[in-house]
Amino acid sequence: NDVEIAPKKAYVSVRRKKQFAIIQPSTKTRIDIGIKFKEKETTERLEDSGSFNSMISHRVRVNSKKDVDKELMTWLKEAYSNAG
Repeated sequence: NDVEIAPKKAYVSVRRKKQFAIIQPSTKTRIDIGIKFKEKETTERLEDSGSFNSMISHRVRVNSKKDVDKELMTWLKEAYSNAG
């Protein structure tokens, strides 16, 4: 396994050779998953990261376990592949 999980002060960095995702608690009831893509269209769910974190390009808000679904896992796998 070549994924490195690195806790930071405000979030957890997920790296391969390069960082491809972050996990950040944003409110008491929500975590945000930041994902780094070179170029990818935003959607209602796959938002532009804005000022969330300059190291990533997109953000997905996770309010419950059901939000960790096949679509989110596909995005994370794609970002992982790009970080190799």
